[in-house]
Amino acid sequence: MKILMFGRGVIATIYGWTLQQAGHDVEFYVRPGRAATYGDTVDLDLFDTRRRMWGQRVAEKWPVRYREALEPDHDFDLIVLSVPHHRLAEATAFLAPRVGQATVLIFGNLWTEPLDAIGALPADQIAWGFPQAGGGFGADGVLHATLLPSVIFGTLGRPPTDRERAVRQAFREAGLRIKERPDFRGWLWVHFASDAGMFSQGLRLGSLSRLAGATGDLREALLAGRELLPLLQARGLDLRRHRGGLLPFRAPTWLTAPVLAWLTAHVAPARVSLTAHNDPDAEEPREVCRDTLAEARRLGISVPRLEAAEPHFAREGTGRA
Repeated sequence: MKILMFGRGVIATIYGWTLQQAGHDVEFYVRPGRAATYGDTVDLDLFDTRRRMWGQRVAEKWPVRYREALEPDHDFDLIVLSVPHHRLAEATAFLAPRVGQATVLIFGNLWTEPLDAIGALPADQIAWGFPQAGGGFGADGVLHATLLPSVIFGTLGRPPTDRERAVRQAFREAGLRIKERPDFRGWLWVHFASDAGMFSQGLRLGSLSRLAGATGDLREALLAGRELLPLLQARGLDLRRHRGGLLPFRAPTWLTAPVLAWLTAHVAPARVSLTAHNDPDAEEPREVCRDTLAEARRLGISVPRLEAAEPHFAREGTGRA
């Protein structure tokens, strides 16, 4: 399959490498002038857990190919669109007249209605998924990251189309297990809210990386997520359909917080998934918290921990999200 990764962010890079290792033809679309800035290799420092529970460390220079233009008559089979949720509208507006015959995999957070989020992209060319990987680029340009053995795919209340099944197969060929979420809209909103709880406490400390091994702060993050469950209900979500995803927030924090702290302190893949997020100026965690708090206020839902963290993610000069 000929695959275009949109941008050269963390997720695009991890899965671009993974898909190319499986024999797929992978390129990156980047803004004009960025290819020279990035250089022709990516320095990877990756915990790959596809075959070993504790991860196999991969450290290599990976040669990559870029393109800085995209014409509508391109021959890509798949475009993987994994951008911060607040950049999605800009990305879909760019891609809509250039999508050609490709399937577009929407591969990241959403807090709006999914079909609204894709803008003018043709709905019958969309696949929906979510990465199970994370990390960050260090000051030295090295990508420090963890790749988990599965990836999330979902639909909006109907069986997968032939296009969607072809995308799933490409990821299977890369050695990844597929986890299906039939109510993908609900799953995305649960995940977004859980991110808001975690990000709010990470921002309070200065970065998400400081949550690693911090039992008390992780407890606050779990409680912040728990306070967002009424918000999900107010948006019309049936929480009974998402019991597994909500278990960490409903379980007693005297149990879950120490376990999470131990994992992020002693298990390399779990530790890297947090400690690599050490950029104090990262915008996406702030945008997630802003949008979640704005929705809570719109619907009149009390979210005291998220509100208490607001000074750490409010837009400069406003004091409010």
